[in-house]
Amino acid sequence: MSTKDNGVAITEPVKDPGLPEHLPRPTDVDPAQARRSERQISAMFGIATVLLLAFCVAYFAIDRSETFLGFSASNFTLGATLGGALLLMGVGIIQWAKKLMGDHEIIEMRHAVASSDEDRAAVLEDLNTGINESGFGRRPMIRNSLLGAMGFLALPAVVMLRDLGPLPHDEDKTVWKKGMRVVNDVSGTPIKPSDLEVGSLVNAEPAIMYETDADGQPVLEGTALLQAKSKAAVIMVRMRPEDITPSKGRENWGIDGILCYSKICTHVGCPISLYEQQTHHVLCPCHQSTFDLADNGKVIFGPAHRPLPQLPLAVDSEGYIVAVSDFPEIVAPSYPRLAHDQKKLDEKS
Repeated sequence: MSTKDNGVAITEPVKDPGLPEHLPRPTDVDPAQARRSERQISAMFGIATVLLLAFCVAYFAIDRSETFLGFSASNFTLGATLGGALLLMGVGIIQWAKKLMGDHEIIEMRHAVASSDEDRAAVLEDLNTGINESGFGRRPMIRNSLLGAMGFLALPAVVMLRDLGPLPHDEDKTVWKKGMRVVNDVSGTPIKPSDLEVGSLVNAEPAIMYETDADGQPVLEGTALLQAKSKAAVIMVRMRPEDITPSKGRENWGIDGILCYSKICTHVGCPISLYEQQTHHVLCPCHQSTFDLADNGKVIFGPAHRPLPQLPLAVDSEGYIVAVSDFPEIVAPSYPRLAHDQKKLDEKS
């Protein structure tokens, strides 16, 4: 039915919309049944908390190479624990609503304009009534177990953030280290100074790419191998020693005109190897950044901000070229940490 207030039609609620008569639930009339349901729901939330903790333990404890019924044991365990926790929390909340929360119908009038202060006060009163009927304040066991499970739900998210990439303190490092041989990136053979002629350029990588452990297994393999190889790739050139202008502290970084630089362009990380013998310039094919290898890899053209990182070299007891240390500079594009990189360069100068 409708009435009018100042000419505006107001629709009144239907007095009998056809809803069946409200019947009390067992938990409404039997306190023992209500307490039993409360314990069951709290148990679901408690088991969900345990499963979330098991997820975090399994993430670190189970080797990803292990299998279970033909599947990855790690993926199976992580999926089962996290899925089970979410399922139990969802079932527990549904049971709470069906068995213990108030189930009386609530009528809300609709208005064409903003509600009056009286109506807003009535809404707040209805909300408080709903909170009271839910038993959120009167049933601390359910409330605390649910809040605990929801708190632990954040742990898997924090753990899985680790898969987004390397930690910040790992960004500056490659697999190069003192005494590691420089090998040809195609044949994997170590390189001697006599193998390089003036004007030549060789694409190379660290010997660890081909090393095996005591059981004959590769030290690096799979994704770890590809990541290490892409970051540790280098170019090695030989020029006349008198053409080289080393900066202070780099006088002994080469071997009779042989210098070694990262193959990763400091602009956006493209691989470089387009070498011009007469000028000692190397060009990045992506955006034409140009570096002077005779002058510490200095940028002489293009959008790159930093010189190419240089790897200090030496010769081992068998006459092969080895690294003296890892790159003392960051091997990465400029845009992620440009300000930090520039600060480090300023401190060195």
